[in-house]
Amino acid sequence: MCAFGKDIGIDLGTASVLIYIKGKGIVLNEPSVVAIDKDTGKLLKVGADAQAMLGRTPGNIVAIRPLREGVISDYDVTERMLKEFIHKVVGFQFFKPRIIICVPSGITEVEERAVIDAGIQAGARRVYLIEEPVAAAIGAGIDITKPDGHFVIDIGGGTADIAVISLSGVVESASIKVAGDQFNEAIIKYMRRKHNLLIGERTAEQMKMEIGCVFPPEEELTMEIKGRCLLTGLPKLISVTSTEMMDAFEEPVERIMEAVHQVLERTPPELVADISTNGIVMTGGGSLVRGFDKLVTARTGIQTVVAENAISCVAEGTGKSLESIGDMKDGTMNLSRRKQIN
Repeated sequence: MCAFGKDIGIDLGTASVLIYIKGKGIVLNEPSVVAIDKDTGKLLKVGADAQAMLGRTPGNIVAIRPLREGVISDYDVTERMLKEFIHKVVGFQFFKPRIIICVPSGITEVEERAVIDAGIQAGARRVYLIEEPVAAAIGAGIDITKPDGHFVIDIGGGTADIAVISLSGVVESASIKVAGDQFNEAIIKYMRRKHNLLIGERTAEQMKMEIGCVFPPEEELTMEIKGRCLLTGLPKLISVTSTEMMDAFEEPVERIMEAVHQVLERTPPELVADISTNGIVMTGGGSLVRGFDKLVTARTGIQTVVAENAISCVAEGTGKSLESIGDMKDGTMNLSRRKQIN
């Protein structure tokens, strides 16, 4: 007996959690941040409310991001966060839902177990896992059931997942811990090195979104940045250009491109031929950095596009896979190892 259509798909991301409910679509999109009172251990805020506290909390309150580089770094807090989010979208229900959770393709068995356990503790009757690039491909509208090669690059907050998909499975893949968070860190390091300016994570994120680019831009964008001067210790205002952002992003971008080349090198020739016809699809928030599709096209010679709904692609793919939750067993949507818990 199904939980009256309340099967749930969760994109458990480093930066945000998206929840999809069968028949309703995406019902929640909140940052993966939790605020906790250190003295009592009480959970104060979750999601956007907690994110607003990052870097601004008094001594007894800590704002935590319980997921790092695509995997659970704080099990207890992740479980509590999931519980809050699930409760928020389904309220109290008599039947426990079945849940599909999305995970990076390079996840270890121990990390898988942690995700499954967190899902069960948060109130799931059964937890299934689906690999991020597979979910991203489904969400981008690709029919992955055909014997046809598709290439997906999913750049999230903590990991970049690159995969060749055919016949509903991953043929070749790479999962590297270089994504949106590392882009922010690269900006912080660059500002310190080049301008002697100390900026916070939120400012770096804003810069990435507003003027970040990885390919020579058609028009130069500039942005006024406030931070603390490392020489005087006083506030300072400077102007930064999108060309400077290209310099800042050089190292993380090279690492992603290297992984893309390695996956292409390992791909069977027939599938490479398919990919050169079908092109490359990019998903995830990180793919929205200006010029990423142009850079991949220039480096690989394969036409690359960013999916229309890049940020919600993985969640939508996880949601669509709920349709076939009854068939989920070895070698279908989930990872190669069996994922059911009775």
